Amino acid sequence: MSLSLIFGAIYVLCAAVVALLPIRRQYWPAGIMLLLAPVLLGFIGYQHGWIWFVLGMFAFLSMFRNPLRYLWRVAKGERPELPE
Repeated sequence: MSLSLIFGAIYVLCAAVVALLPIRRQYWPAGIMLLLAPVLLGFIGYQHGWIWFVLGMFAFLSMFRNPLRYLWRVAKGERPELPE
């Protein structure tokens, strides 16, 4: 198994642990994972081909659609409310 896939498996396990946290405690770990995912997918795409990068990005965008929507609204100047 390549190094990129080992890191990908570790990423998936960490994502499962973060998903078990209460919503208010998920912000920082999920934010870090949000920043690391494209880098990891780029590494996987470099070692295994661009198709795996594209498929991974679709999965990434699906998984982080709500945080990305929030960041998009903040970037547009809106003030979206956070869940309690």
